[in-house]
Amino acid sequence: MKGKVIFIGAGPGDPDLVTVKGRNVIEKADVIVYAGSLVNKEVLNPRKKECVVYNSAVLNLDETTEICRKATSKGQLVARVHTGDPSIYGAIGEQIRELQKYDIEYDIIPGVSSLFGTASVLETELTLPEISQTVIITRPEGRTPKPRSESISSLSKHHATMCIFLGIGMIDKVVDELLVGYNEDTPIAVVKKATWNDQEIIRGTLKDIAQKVKDANITKTAMIVVGDVLNPGDFTPSKLYDPNFKHEYR
Repeated sequence: MKGKVIFIGAGPGDPDLVTVKGRNVIEKADVIVYAGSLVNKEVLNPRKKECVVYNSAVLNLDETTEICRKATSKGQLVARVHTGDPSIYGAIGEQIRELQKYDIEYDIIPGVSSLFGTASVLETELTLPEISQTVIITRPEGRTPKPRSESISSLSKHHATMCIFLGIGMIDKVVDELLVGYNEDTPIAVVKKATWNDQEIIRGTLKDIAQKVKDANITKTAMIVVGDVLNPGDFTPSKLYDPNFKHEYR
């Protein structure tokens, strides 16, 4: 009997934000490989007593693949648990490629991205009429290179809502690039560990956010959101609930 690997988005931190489908797999899994530096370990609490748990923070790609290969060759179910939603900076593409080499069956269960956890704690709609109808999801260039056309400085010229992963450790560089397109009074927020019990929220503008982040000593596990949706003032409501506008999407 063939086993299976199921990639699970564990959500942004609050263990109640894992999907029902994801939790059901965690309950049944024989083996769990989870991103220990990011995933709230409480997400794993429903696992069965005999489940074997590995922390992928100390494993490389070959090692995680071998764990999956051995388990599935015995007909076991492997839960590969990632933070947020695994389709965004989850490195599942390379893992899937390895599983395919061994003809290992897999599925993917989406999760609540830290991006949306961040929006919820900021009490913000990321797409407001006539303010921004576009959300750009990106990261600064670090050890992982980016196409030049996808630089933050290039994307900033759209003046859309921008959500930046993995950039808090280089906040000065991020702000400098954002200022190519946005003005210095553009509102910006930094949320560390959104939806966790110890989450932190820093609000400011591009003029002062870097210093505020340094003063708060936030160096990792934080999302950056920039754009006028964070402080829109008065704005035109959408047509969704307009009494004179009839459609099927309410």
